[in-house]
Amino acid sequence: MATEQTPLVPKAPAEASRLDFALLMTGIWSLVFISSLNATIVATLISTIGSSLESMQLSSWIGTAYLLALCAFTPLYGRLANIVGRRPSILFAGTLFGLGTILCGFAQNMTQLIAFRALAGIGGGGMTVVGSVIVSDSVPLKSRGLYQGFANLLFGLGGAIGAPLGGWLGDTIGWRTAFLCQSPFLVFGLYLLYLKVREPAVVLAAAGTSIYAKLKRIDYAGSASLVLALLTFLVGMSFKTTAAYEWEDPHVWAFLTAGVVFACLFVLIELKYAVEPIMPITMLKRRTPGFVALNNFLLSVLSFSTIYNTPLYFTAARLRTSANAGSHLIPNSVCVAIGSLFAGWYMRKTGRYWKLQAFAGLGVVAANVSLASWNANTPEWVLYTTLMPSGFGFATTLTTTLLALIASVPRDDIPLATGVSYLFRTTGQVLGVSLSAALTQTLLARNLRARITGADAADIITKILDSTAYIHTLPADLRDKATTSWALALRTVFYCQIVLAVSLFLSLLPIEEHSLPDTVGGMNVKQTTTDAEAAREE
Repeated sequence: MATEQTPLVPKAPAEASRLDFALLMTGIWSLVFISSLNATIVATLISTIGSSLESMQLSSWIGTAYLLALCAFTPLYGRLANIVGRRPSILFAGTLFGLGTILCGFAQNMTQLIAFRALAGIGGGGMTVVGSVIVSDSVPLKSRGLYQGFANLLFGLGGAIGAPLGGWLGDTIGWRTAFLCQSPFLVFGLYLLYLKVREPAVVLAAAGTSIYAKLKRIDYAGSASLVLALLTFLVGMSFKTTAAYEWEDPHVWAFLTAGVVFACLFVLIELKYAVEPIMPITMLKRRTPGFVALNNFLLSVLSFSTIYNTPLYFTAARLRTSANAGSHLIPNSVCVAIGSLFAGWYMRKTGRYWKLQAFAGLGVVAANVSLASWNANTPEWVLYTTLMPSGFGFATTLTTTLLALIASVPRDDIPLATGVSYLFRTTGQVLGVSLSAALTQTLLARNLRARITGADAADIITKILDSTAYIHTLPADLRDKATTSWALALRTVFYCQIVLAVSLFLSLLPIEEHSLPDTVGGMNVKQTTTDAEAAREE
């Protein structure tokens, strides 16, 4: 029974041992590895799955459905981690991811597969966000970047293994095995997290609150409007890029207009009606959180546009193999790993990050200027090294801005801030692929119509737009016109990326440099006072 000596707030559990901490990190990194493996193992099997289920025209939605769900539900987990706790949140997310992935292995048609991929995406976003929050709970902020670097290494390793493994499974055992084989890693990671995750004081203080009261705090209206905004936008862009409809077609502009309407509704709900919004506008009004969110959005748009369009330059404009195109991205991937670890080491050593992220931002600008200058006479060594400063800058900036964001908010708001950061990242990923694809296809169609004429021109242009492999079958003169059209279209896209890279660099400059505590409970007192004053003004 409670007495006068019973504490109102339960005591936090004792400090974890080194073994407990090692097992906790192993559990989190297992989920990081499997989520990265999942993305690339499926990407290599899209054509195989589409042919197997006799729905090739819908195969692009295998990846789109996952990314859409990932983007829409990612910010919700920032609130959920504070409302129901870290352990229930990540176990719930991991269970959804695992269930969706296993069901994909038993899907009987493309509709089922797309639905199950969306279910996996709902859980995938939670594994990333809550895992990051748990690391922030357990690691001093000064060392946080180093652990983020290790996570990025495992993320890159999972991506590197997933592509060849998916291809081998698809050619031998079958594509369904690619989904089912992920279960052991996931179960292992979730079991470790179940045993080792410790809840912080803000969660322990609400331990006696009923489940119903906790669920009432979730921002359902904001989540629904965000899902609808992204879904309608992606469907509209799909009609433009995949189905090749014109911009004035009702299928395109009606869905795009609906996307804008739902996006405005989402902002209105978050600003005026949500009691605990998944995207708190008041937080984004502050200097560092606002510019970090903008930077993460621009960074994701730019990086995914680069990853999507650079291989196209080699396969479509230079008619090289996919393997050759992929080999030119290896130096970029190596520099991503180096950038992550170096940024973590630098911040742990110096406790600083502003100068490093500004230098990294300049590297991204330089890489995109070089990328836009590619032509038929560009030396091979330049083609291989161009993206190296971009990979280093991408990883460094992503690591430093996350720590800048965490250091700028009160400790209890770290889960929410992390969710907001990942919301802008995933939204940027969706838009980076869809907008760059739409721009490329529009410019390519215009260039082809200007160069290819005659009775069969319309049919030839349509086939070129549908498949880069078709270019290899054309006569020499038409093949040159097709590759020139591709090169000019991609050069314009790369020019647009220079504008994005400059904007990204400028967004880094206003980010404040806060102190990085070297203890888990460390807090920036000055920032906490500022936040309290801002809350009173609101």
